[in-house]
Amino acid sequence: MLEAIRRAISFLRQKQILHKLGVAVSIAVIGIACYVLYHMLRGMDVDDVVEAIKETEPRSIALAALFVAAGYFTLTFYDLFAVRAIGRADIPYRVNALAAFTSYSIGHNVGASVFTGGAVRYRIYANWGLNAIDVAKICFLAGLTFWLGNAAVLGLGIACHPEAAAAIDQLPPWLNRLFAFGIILGLVAYVAWVSARPRVVGRGLWTVVLPGGSLTLLQILIGIVDLGFCALAMYVLVPDEPNLGFVVVAVIFVSATLLGFASHSPGGLGVFDAAMLVGLWQMDREDLLAGMLLFRLLYYIAPFVISVILLTFREVILGARNKRLRQVAQGLEVEPHREAAYVRERGDPSA
Repeated sequence: MLEAIRRAISFLRQKQILHKLGVAVSIAVIGIACYVLYHMLRGMDVDDVVEAIKETEPRSIALAALFVAAGYFTLTFYDLFAVRAIGRADIPYRVNALAAFTSYSIGHNVGASVFTGGAVRYRIYANWGLNAIDVAKICFLAGLTFWLGNAAVLGLGIACHPEAAAAIDQLPPWLNRLFAFGIILGLVAYVAWVSARPRVVGRGLWTVVLPGGSLTLLQILIGIVDLGFCALAMYVLVPDEPNLGFVVVAVIFVSATLLGFASHSPGGLGVFDAAMLVGLWQMDREDLLAGMLLFRLLYYIAPFVISVILLTFREVILGARNKRLRQVAQGLEVEPHREAAYVRERGDPSA
């Protein structure tokens, strides 16, 4: 069975069917989102949105910023876990933190985070002797943590409140709950699978040893905490009335985030917003849009600016350090020539 699946995937890759299908899905998701967003925003008063932003309590904004900071702090453990998993415990946490923060914040804003985030990671980890294959493994394991966390949050959240997902996918609550139980059972089966014996994916140099059962549970916990902080940031910025509860908002937020991720648009722009407006249809549109704009400022724009500044300073420092090393190396090369010239002109200086 597994061999048949591998052959099918190999055939699809050779014919580039998976790539074409992915592009088609992205275009379809973006197109539907733009259509929905147009109808949701039609007739909305921009002045009311601006006024809603101004009326947002500074305490709520500060609390949301704190949750965003906590979420990005949790993101650093994605890389810490992945780097340790490939056997490079010598790389300090500060390097993992810089790589995770900058790669995710830039990837979130630029789009195609697999490639943009991977490029940022490679630039940072290359100085520690990691090659492109090592960085690819780190990206894979970090992505695995992300998807395991999403699956856990969606499975548990939809099982408790299936009507939250029904607001987005328009499926009956009982069917959403059935899907949620399927997700939970899939997670349990995966944990049992990696617990039975060491599991390996990939071939040759691209071989990755999957984390065992206990480490997989740690991955799931990291993902849940990360998404929990992000959902809390969104929760304190959305309107207080009607109070739908944190779990409902979290399910809709994670679903909207995944749709934005699937579209590959920068920051899920348009797709995330349309899903949130559809999912939280009970809330005032102007107030909800104001909260979403503030969330984008805190979660996307501010970290992106900070990351660009950090990477710029890093490149300047590395450039200056490399320049000094080159000067030292040139000096070591010049000194023997100077000594030889001195000997030719005046004899042996030690005589």
